[in-house]
Amino acid sequence: MESLEDVLVPIVMFLSLAAVFGVFFWFRYRSRAEMQQTIRAALDKGQELTPDIIDRLGQPRQTEDADRRRAVIAIAIAVALAAFGFILGERDAIRPLLALSAFPFTIGIAYLIIWRFSDKEASR
Repeated sequence: MESLEDVLVPIVMFLSLAAVFGVFFWFRYRSRAEMQQTIRAALDKGQELTPDIIDRLGQPRQTEDADRRRAVIAIAIAVALAAFGFILGERDAIRPLLALSAFPFTIGIAYLIIWRFSDKEASR
């Protein structure tokens, strides 16, 4: 017979994931709503808005090091997952966690490649 803990752990895990995604999407919704409110206020005051200005308002300016930062974070997550597998020390835990860490590691390497070969002069 299953204990209460065996049932609550997966439920709490999925509810936590749902809460994180819900908060993310709510903040994104609020950001877009505030941007639209800013555009409406500017139009009500009679200011002319070109498509270029609207694009700048809708999309924050990315720095030239954004891809490198994402790469470092993804590789750090991969290293943390791999280290977690080794710290557990169980043979059955090391291989799956190493396999799982391959995904953020590969994404981090891809971001490093993008950062290295991107046209940094065009982003300025």
